[in-house]
Amino acid sequence: MSFIIFFSAFTIVFAFQTLIIKKRLINKLDFTYKTKKYLSLILYITFLGVLMYPVARYYPLVPNWLYFLLSLPIGVIFLTFIITLLHEIISFGFSKTSFRKNRRDFFKKGLDIGAISVVVATNAKAIDNSRDIELEIVDVKINNLKQPYSIVQLSDIHIGGLIDKDFIKSLVDKVNILNPDVVVITGDLVDTKLQFAKAALDELKNLKSKFGTYFIVGNHEYFHGVQPIIDYVNSLEIKTLENENVYIGPNDNGFYLCGVYDRFGFRYGAYKPDINKALENTNNHPTILLAHQPKFIEEIESTKGIDLILCGHTHGGQIFPFNFLVKLQQPYVRELNTHNEFTQVYVNKGTGFWGPPMRLGASSEITFLKLSS
Repeated sequence: MSFIIFFSAFTIVFAFQTLIIKKRLINKLDFTYKTKKYLSLILYITFLGVLMYPVARYYPLVPNWLYFLLSLPIGVIFLTFIITLLHEIISFGFSKTSFRKNRRDFFKKGLDIGAISVVVATNAKAIDNSRDIELEIVDVKINNLKQPYSIVQLSDIHIGGLIDKDFIKSLVDKVNILNPDVVVITGDLVDTKLQFAKAALDELKNLKSKFGTYFIVGNHEYFHGVQPIIDYVNSLEIKTLENENVYIGPNDNGFYLCGVYDRFGFRYGAYKPDINKALENTNNHPTILLAHQPKFIEEIESTKGIDLILCGHTHGGQIFPFNFLVKLQQPYVRELNTHNEFTQVYVNKGTGFWGPPMRLGASSEITFLKLSS
């Protein structure tokens, strides 16, 4: 039932965007009828790809080359829709000028050619951007931390489809070069049925760090079986923090690493986050909390005693200007933020991607946090 609801809403949103592109961009282009007919055909094929994507995503039995082609339409339609809106605004401005008709027609022709060129160039750039994972090195001051530590944060990998065994193997190699003290994975690790994710997950056994790898669930784990995913991740010698904490480092010379379930657990009716349980016995010690969504901070009565919160979920917006919409729902979208005098919040932009293999204005990242007092 939940899939049907999601698919219905998903279809309506993209059908609306497709209709606007057809009516307000393609139909109004100062091109020949034949050219507009071909552009319309490409648009309809792209929309068909959108409809086929959810099935390929959650039942990844298609070859990767086909999955890649089915993944692109979501991003292509979204970016084209945004460019359509800009084209509409600029066209309206031209129509209100005092230019003569022949000059307005000249500008309109140039605008139309420019709009189609921008559609092609922007989508191509977004696809190219998704191939790279940037290393973000972040210095963080932690009160009363007696010695420096390094943490590598991965988040929102979204194993499934194009995020496969080869992707994870390459990612593990990049992390191991950094030789961190701790590796943390802040949710949305698995985004397909567990049976399809196991080969990729197995590569995570090769992560190397001084004090181990720790994981918390994100909202997407709830869609694919929280407990089986937790059990399998734990079998890889990766510790899932389930409203609990561990002490990192020598006695009285380290910090507490805490982790909570995702706030989606409140809707799910199980695996609910419990900050009080997660923070048990951490008083008067440097404390770092793993919480998938930045919004979880709004549910903490007082963050006193929490020095740093590491989050993901937002993807940094993934495709500009979606980051502005994310900002309406989350208090922080990316980077290191000072929440108050006690607490800082770092939001990883996502190590993988969700949906289209596209990023624009928000690169994939591996975060290397250098902690010091």
